[in-house]
Amino acid sequence: MAASRRGAGRLLVPAIVIVGMIAAATPGPGRADPGTGRSPTATGRIAERALTSAADANEKGTPDSAEALEGAEQYARIRTLPAETVPAAAYRSARRQAAALASTGGTWTEITRQPYQSDAAGYEDPVFSNSGGGAGFVSGRIQGLAVDGSTVFAAAADGGVWRSRDRGRTWTAVGDHLPTLSGGSVAVNPADHSVWFGSGEASTAFENYAGLGVYRSRNDGQTWRRVGGHELEGQMIGTLVFGRGFVFAATTGGVYRHRSRGDLSTHWQRVLAPGTAGPYGFRFANDVAVRPRTNGRVVIAALGWRTGSVDYAGFWRSTKGGARGTWHRVRTRGKLRSSQIGRASFAYSADGTRLYALVESWQYALSEPSALYGIFRSTSGDLRGPWERRAGWQKLAGSGSAMAPFGNSYAPGVQAWYNQAIGVDPADRNHLYVGLEEVYESTNGGGTWTTAGPYWNFTLPCSPSCLNTTHPDQHAVAFGPGVVYVGNDGGVYRRPRSRHTRGGWVNLNRTLHTLQYYHAAVGQTARGDTYWGGLQDNGVGLLRPGASQQVSPFGGDGGDVIVHPSKPKNAVVEYTDMDMALTTNGGASNGHTLAFREISPSCSAFTYTPSPCDPNPRFIAPFEADPESPDQHWVAGGQDVWETTEGWNTTCSESGCDWTIGHDLGSGNSTTALAVQGATVYAGWCGGADRCNPGDFESGIDTNAGGSWQRVVDGSGNGGDPLPQRYITGLALEPGDPQHVFVAYGGYSRRWIDGGGVGHVFESTDGGATWTGITGNLPDVPAADVEVVGDHLVLATDLGVFTSALTSDDTWSRLGGGLPNAALNSLAIAPDGSFLVAVTHGRGLWKIAAP
Repeated sequence: MAASRRGAGRLLVPAIVIVGMIAAATPGPGRADPGTGRSPTATGRIAERALTSAADANEKGTPDSAEALEGAEQYARIRTLPAETVPAAAYRSARRQAAALASTGGTWTEITRQPYQSDAAGYEDPVFSNSGGGAGFVSGRIQGLAVDGSTVFAAAADGGVWRSRDRGRTWTAVGDHLPTLSGGSVAVNPADHSVWFGSGEASTAFENYAGLGVYRSRNDGQTWRRVGGHELEGQMIGTLVFGRGFVFAATTGGVYRHRSRGDLSTHWQRVLAPGTAGPYGFRFANDVAVRPRTNGRVVIAALGWRTGSVDYAGFWRSTKGGARGTWHRVRTRGKLRSSQIGRASFAYSADGTRLYALVESWQYALSEPSALYGIFRSTSGDLRGPWERRAGWQKLAGSGSAMAPFGNSYAPGVQAWYNQAIGVDPADRNHLYVGLEEVYESTNGGGTWTTAGPYWNFTLPCSPSCLNTTHPDQHAVAFGPGVVYVGNDGGVYRRPRSRHTRGGWVNLNRTLHTLQYYHAAVGQTARGDTYWGGLQDNGVGLLRPGASQQVSPFGGDGGDVIVHPSKPKNAVVEYTDMDMALTTNGGASNGHTLAFREISPSCSAFTYTPSPCDPNPRFIAPFEADPESPDQHWVAGGQDVWETTEGWNTTCSESGCDWTIGHDLGSGNSTTALAVQGATVYAGWCGGADRCNPGDFESGIDTNAGGSWQRVVDGSGNGGDPLPQRYITGLALEPGDPQHVFVAYGGYSRRWIDGGGVGHVFESTDGGATWTGITGNLPDVPAADVEVVGDHLVLATDLGVFTSALTSDDTWSRLGGGLPNAALNSLAIAPDGSFLVAVTHGRGLWKIAAP
């Protein structure tokens, strides 16, 4: 997550989202400050307003980080509502159901195989672009790294396991046949060079997916075998480490241990799960480490929760090889107080004489300017200490940090509950790297620091001629022969261990195809197909026909998109919270001219505040072009349903706005899906007393079909088959018949979720007055989108794409083969209807011929 709003999420499911904060994207020069949602670097009144907004938020006692937590949870709720969690068996059962279905259609082909250049020249909008930030080529979030000589393995957020045999210059996906691609950790066993993959991303980010266990490969990832049984299903695994013939796993259910050799089918043993389960049923083991030169006898673990006090929090130690019943909570001495420990990470020196800890304070997690408790050192290597506090956010801010100009609104470690990585040079116990939002280096045990990888270049004195840097938001540090690797929200970077100043990073993302899309759209010309798409933490991507690389005209988190079907330089993109911007020149700018103009009616618009404005859009809010009049008629949804008939001429400002309110969904309600055809609009929504949260959740559908707005689906029941009270993810209309509407639902059925109802797809032929369930033989898995493609219905889910003929719409087949096992967020249809695009959240864009 980079600069923008960040927060935590609701919860998990095996391979379904979990909790966490928002993985936001890096704002560009003039893009939103991570702590304020406004631009920290633009010139003129935008910068002034950004700083004023931050100050106002602090004075009012409503830090933006708390708002970010709410926004961040929304992605996870799609999979779990009306509950907070889902049993691990739900996903396993759905996989069996999906595997039993017949397959139809051809083979999916990857669209986004080109490198994605975040610093492309000619796409340098002075307000909305990140070009010039210094991150270079980017990919999706990397959560784990492991090095074995010149071979490097990377665990991607929902992109699986990747291997490089040339120190990261070229990559190959080696885990695509695994049952989940959610990467939590990866490790190499030094005893036999086997590779171990821990599934389930444990960064506590809102769009993390829980996993299905641990897998081992003895041939560099060509084949994999699961370790143990079902014990680790539905958990997230943040660390795998070896010692004394065992492998230890730090998970959301505590610390587990398994033999690293011999029979892999034996069960994992949970050796540490103290206290009372906290939020989401977690006993969150953030890290586990084996002290070097103790023959595996001393094993330590850090347990805690990012944003609240839990009775299991603290540092734990076993002096008997980590066996169950041998663990004790350590009373720390010195400057590190156990009562402050939220999320924490360890790093031993190679000889075990130094121990470092990177610690987030749960008490600071929702306050400005930082959640960082500190970087600590135990000079004895003992977990008890005494601990010295070697750095806090103030020292890091003074180390050449690009975050220093943000002052007390957004300081280093503000997302320490999400960004955490620490490592000690195996050749020098005083040389360490720390990853927070930025990368920091110390050569004297933390006495002094250098910002080795600044957040970006825009706020540095050297801008615009700074050296290259890494992408923000660090998650992994690993050392290889003479080099150090970091993994972050933009991929993998490397530099020599001998370099102790800023820069010098080698970008390793040209062939690492792990982009995390939310939405995409296609435009077509005689030259070919043009793709626009909004991504997590990597802005909005543009791939032109025949281009050797994808470019990023728009920074920050990308969301929904509209693209002119035959003039694809015309596009509407979204930052977050329905903050829409429009371009008619493909986002091209020399850094001085504006390529985009903001056209948002949201109260979160950042260059103005329209009146009236929408107070309650979703983090990724929907908007659609009317297929009968795509150049003029658009609809967008927050608490209100907004319409404009000005199309590409739409403007909005403080003094006037072309968007008008067509319908008010009611206080606290918010649009989750839209469909429009001519004058007819359908809006799916969620709400309840706690604004779409578990416990008092409602969902429904409002429409003006028939001429006036009415609620055709709500919590009290509706005509025909009852619709479930779950999150509505998609609405689709049959072309030429706006009375014929389809709706798709996320989440799981009442078998797994109390109050979840039954079914994922329903249709109405009378404008929503009555409904018929057409889920048929579909697996019971969250749906993400539904589309009418020719004479077929197509459904995107967490388990791939399914299709059914409109004339037999309760019998479904799997659509095509070769699609990676990544969760889908949406679908896009080519303007000529010839092909369909699958929008994955970890493996980019893929296409197949229309069914």
